[in-house]
Amino acid sequence: MPNSKTGPFAPLEVTTFRNMWVASLFSNLGLFILGVGAAWDMTHLSSSATMVALVQTALMLPVAILSIASGALADMFDRRKIALVALVTSMIGATALALVSLAKIEAPYLLLLLCFLVGTGTALLWPAWGASVGEQVPPEVLPAAVALNGISYNVARSFGPAIGGAIVAAAGGLASFATASLFYVPLLVVLFLWKRAADPSRLPPESLGRAIISGFRYVLNSPPIRMTIGRTLVVGCAGGSIAALLPLISRDLLGGGAQLFGLMLGAFGIGSIVGAFNVGRLRASFTSEVSVRLCSVTMGAAVIVVALSHNVFLTGAALVTFGAAWTACMMVFNVSVQLSAPRWVAARTLASYQAAVAAGVALGGWGWGVLASAHGLDKSLLASAAALILSPLLSRWIRVPVVGDGVVATSDMLADPEVRLPLTPRSGPIVVEIEYRVDPDRARLFYAVMQQVRSSRMRNGAYGWSIARDIADPELWTERYHCPTWHDYLRQRNRPTLAERELHARAIEFHRGDAPVRIRRMLERPVGSVRWKDTTPDPEARMAGPVATNIKGA
Repeated sequence: MPNSKTGPFAPLEVTTFRNMWVASLFSNLGLFILGVGAAWDMTHLSSSATMVALVQTALMLPVAILSIASGALADMFDRRKIALVALVTSMIGATALALVSLAKIEAPYLLLLLCFLVGTGTALLWPAWGASVGEQVPPEVLPAAVALNGISYNVARSFGPAIGGAIVAAAGGLASFATASLFYVPLLVVLFLWKRAADPSRLPPESLGRAIISGFRYVLNSPPIRMTIGRTLVVGCAGGSIAALLPLISRDLLGGGAQLFGLMLGAFGIGSIVGAFNVGRLRASFTSEVSVRLCSVTMGAAVIVVALSHNVFLTGAALVTFGAAWTACMMVFNVSVQLSAPRWVAARTLASYQAAVAAGVALGGWGWGVLASAHGLDKSLLASAAALILSPLLSRWIRVPVVGDGVVATSDMLADPEVRLPLTPRSGPIVVEIEYRVDPDRARLFYAVMQQVRSSRMRNGAYGWSIARDIADPELWTERYHCPTWHDYLRQRNRPTLAERELHARAIEFHRGDAPVRIRRMLERPVGSVRWKDTTPDPEARMAGPVATNIKGA
C-alpha cells in the first residue's frame, strides 16, 4: 500500500497545490454548469441538431485554435499572470451570457459567440495551469498531481451537469450563467495570492512567433509526444459524439428534459472519476498502447449501447462505462506528454495535447452532428462507435510509446563559446560545424547515434541539420546545423536534458585521436546582409555578453 509521501493523494499535502486544487474544482464546476445552460438554451433557440452540437464546438474550438499560442505565452511569461487573465476572460463571457439571457435576446449565433469567448479563457488557462503543476509539487509526485487534477475536472463533470440541470430546470439559463461566473472567483483569489517562485532566465524571452515555432519544432522532433498527440486527436474525434449529442440523446432517445440531461452528464462524470482513480492501476498493469486499445474498444461498446437503448438506466450505465474509459484514456495521453517534455517547453507540449483533444472533440462534435441531422441520431452514434473500435488499428503507424518517470533537466549551464567577432542578440544565422574522426568499422553505429543526435538538436532549436563524410578522408565526419540568431543558439545549447547530454557524449566517444572534436561556430552572411558603412545604424548594437561557467560543449 503506497505511503503518504508517494500515494495518490500525496500532492494534497502541499499547501499551494491543495488550495489550487480546491479552487479549480469550483472553476471546473462553473464551466460545466455554464455548458448545460448554453446547450439547453440552444434547444429552445434552434431545432437543428447541428446548432445544438455547435455549442460544444464553440466551447472547445478556441482550445484547439489558441492553445499553442497560450502555451508559448505560459512558457515565456509568468504563468500565474496568464492564468489570471484567462479567468477574467471566461468570467466576462459568462457574465455576458447572463445579461443576454436576462434581456431575453433570442440570438443563437450570439450564444455561440459568447461560448467561444468562455472557451478562449479556457484556452489561455489550461496550458498555464497544467504546466504550473510542476512548480507546485516535487517531481516524484507529479504523476499523482496530474491524476488529481483529472479527478478535480471529473468530479466537476459528475456533479456540475447535475447541478446545472437542476439550476436550469428551476431558474433557467440565466441562473446557470450567473453561477458559473461566481464560481470563477475562488481560483482568481488563490492565484492572486500565490507567491510563485520562478528562476529568472539570463536571456530575454523569445518572441511569441519564435516561441510558437519552437514548440511546434519540439513536438515534431519528439517521437513520444508526436505519436501520443496523433492518437489523442483520433480518439477525441471518434469519441466526441457523446459530448456533442448528449442533449439530443436525453431528449430524443430517452424522452427527457433538462433534468435528465444533467443526470446523464452526471453519469458520464461518475464514470470519469472511476477512470481517474484507476488510471494508475491501468498504467501499472499494461503498456500505454494496450491501455489505449482497451479504453477505445470499451468506449465503442458503450456508444453502441447508448445508440440502441431507450432505457434511462441502461443508457446511464453505458455512460458511466464510457466516462471511465474516456478519462483513463485521456489521462494516459496526458501523463505520457508531461513525462516526455522538459520544463522549458512544458506548457507548449501540454497545449499541443490539449489542442489535439479540443480539435478532436470539436471536429468530431460537428461531424457527428451533421451526420445525425442527415441520417438520424442512432446511425451517427453507431458510426462513432465503429470509429472507436477500429481506431486501435492505427497502432501500426501511430503507436503510443512507453515513457519512463519523466525527463531530468540539468542545472549546469554550458559555458558560452569564445567570441571575438562583435555580435548582437539578433546576429545570425549561426552555423555550427562539429568534426569527428571515427573508425570506419564503427561508421554504421556512429551514423545510427547521430540520427538520435539530429532529433535532439532539432527539437531544441536547430534547423538545417546534416551529417557528411569526407570522400578523401573517410574517417572524417562533419555534423552541421543552424540556429536563427545568436540568442537562439545560446538557448539551444542549454536546453538539452540530462539524457540528451549523455547522448551527445556517446557521439563524442566515437571520436578517436589525441585531439578533441573540432567545433566551429560561424556567422552566416547572406547576400545583402552586411552593413558596408560604419555609419549605417544598427538597431541591436549592444553586445551579447557571455556568461562564464565551468562546462564545455557544442
